[in-house]
Formats: sequence, structure tokens, C-alpha cells
Amino acid sequence: MKHIYSFIVATAIVAIATTKAKAQLNLPRGSQQASVSQTVGITKIQIDYSRPSVNGREIWGNLVPYGMNNLGFGTAKESPWRAGADENTTFFTSTDLNVEGKPLKAGTYGLHMIIEENNKATIIFSKNSTAWGSFFYKPEEDALRVDVNTKSIPHVEQLTYEFLEVKPSSAIIALNWEKKQIPFKIEVDLNKTVVAEIKEKLQNQEGFNRQTWEQAATFVLNNGGDYKEAESWIDNAIEGQFYSQKTFNNLALKAQLERKQGNEQAYAKIMDEAMGMATENQLNLLGYQMLNAKDYENALKYFKQAIVLNPKSANAYDSLGEYYYTVGDKENAIKNFKKSLSMNPPANVKANSEKYLKQLNAM
Repeated sequence: MKHIYSFIVATAIVAIATTKAKAQLNLPRGSQQASVSQTVGITKIQIDYSRPSVNGREIWGNLVPYGMNNLGFGTAKESPWRAGADENTTFFTSTDLNVEGKPLKAGTYGLHMIIEENNKATIIFSKNSTAWGSFFYKPEEDALRVDVNTKSIPHVEQLTYEFLEVKPSSAIIALNWEKKQIPFKIEVDLNKTVVAEIKEKLQNQEGFNRQTWEQAATFVLNNGGDYKEAESWIDNAIEGQFYSQKTFNNLALKAQLERKQGNEQAYAKIMDEAMGMATENQLNLLGYQMLNAKDYENALKYFKQAIVLNPKSANAYDSLGEYYYTVGDKENAIKNFKKSLSMNPPANVKANSEKYLKQLNAM
């Protein structure tokens, strides 16, 4: 009778498993599924995992054995920990990046860990991201292994992944569970990834928009890169085949790219052309940029041209006053600040002129 009962139970289990395979029920799980993602620069990183609880159990060295282990199922003779529960924990990155200084290609990976007793751990990124758990783990499928140090932390009941110290080109990813943290650092080559995406976008629908070429060139100007290539992009915005238009902004951008390449004469010539298309506010902003760069000759030219465009602008005189104050011409600074105050300026302009006049002992 006992053998018959065992057979019935076994048959029932097979039947349940078969039924489940045919029609999955959405039932609560012991280890809830979770997903955490973060964009670093323009790189999207996502970890999908299941969250077991401590539930009073001894975790490290017991529930999660140290080292590699034979799990008694599957084809792997030795397996790492699946870095979560149930299905494979997966790690996705939309672009190439570095993990602890080592390169990892864009893609989805099975995420595994080997936990050691001496506060050490090995993070494994497997090319096999679809196997269930780590029962079928194969070392030859490793895309990358990195060794890290673990940390002691206050108790965390449910296994949790989080992104720490997120910066424009790097972040720390940490697994926290019980009283152990397993952190690893990821880094992206921001310029390389952005420029690669820019080049792709410029070949698609976005490339039919003048502003796209301007934005692409602006990124390189501000962040470094191939200035000659960026200048070719701005040329497409100025005189390309689609939606091109010469404006103050793209001429000024082209001029600054020339300057980055050491072409001062070309810079001056293009900026003279751009000045003829500029508004007062654009000239004012450009004047301050030159002032901050200690390019006093061009700063003076732009501030004076702003007054030519709008001789009734209190703000233009206030800005010219700041120029003279910066270069140490006290007499002309006082003259322009007082001229600004005589024109019934807005409150912010008035406050600025009065501040400088007090510093010059002229009030």
C-alpha cells in the first residue's frame, strides 16, 4: 500500500507540474520578484531578481554555502550562488561598460556570486541568462568574473539590490542581505557611448532636424572629442541638404569649434558674421562668456554691440559696467553703472549696479 501511495503522490505531482506548464496561475510567491534599474550617463542598467527573506535563518555559510557547491540537481558539477532566489538573476546593460575596471559588452547576463568566508566574493556575469537558477552553470559561459570585498551592514530582511554613489559615468551596485553587503563598481565611457548614439541618431529620422546636428556638436564642444567631426555636424545645420539654416547660435558654435582647433582667424571671422544676427541677450551672454574666459577684447566688443542694438537697455549698460569693473577701469565702470540707474532699471539690474557702485565708493 505504501508503494501505491508513493506512486499516486508522484503521479499527482507530475500532473500538477504538467498542468502548471500548460496554464500558469498568477499566485503569490515565497520570494517576490523585483527589478531595479538606473541610467548612468545614457546607459540603462537593470537587475531582475527574486527577493528571499532571512526569516530567522542562518544565511551565509548555510542557506548560501561558501564557495562552489554541488546542488544535487541539474548538469553542473559545481555551482555558484544564483545571487537571489528561484529563476536566474539577470543583469542588463544597454551599452558596453566596465565592472571593477574590466570590460563587459552590452547585453543581458546571468548574475551569479561565489561567497567566501574571508569577506571576499566573486561576481560572475554568465552569457547564459535564461537557465533556471545556477543548476546548469558552465564556467565556459562566463563573460566576466570580478573579485570584490564584502561589507558588514545593519540587518536587511529581504534581499535587495540598490544603486549607490550614482555619478554621470559611474555607480556602485550593491546586494544587501542579512548583515552583508556585496558591492561592485560599474563605469561607462560617457563620451564614447554618447557619441556612438549621436552618430546612430544622425543617420535616422532625427538627422532631418537641424537642431539635432546643433545638439550633437554642442555635446562635443562641451565634453571634448573630435572637434573636426563636430564642425562637420554644425556645417550640416548651417548649409546641409535638410532643414539647414544659418543662425546666431550655430554660427557661434562653429566659431567656438574653430577656436578649439586653434584657428583664431576663422573664429574671429565667423563671430563677426554671427554678431550681425545676434539679439541683445545673445550678445550679453556671449560677452560674459568671453569675460569669464579672460578674452577681454571680444567681451568689450559684444557688450558694446548690445548697446548699439538697444541703446535704451539698462541691463546692457550694467553689463558694460561689469566689464570695466573687471578690467580695473574704475572711471568707466562708475559711468556705466550710473547710466544704468538713470534708466529706471528692473529691480535685479538696479540692485547689481548699486552693489558695484558701493564697492567703488561711488554711492
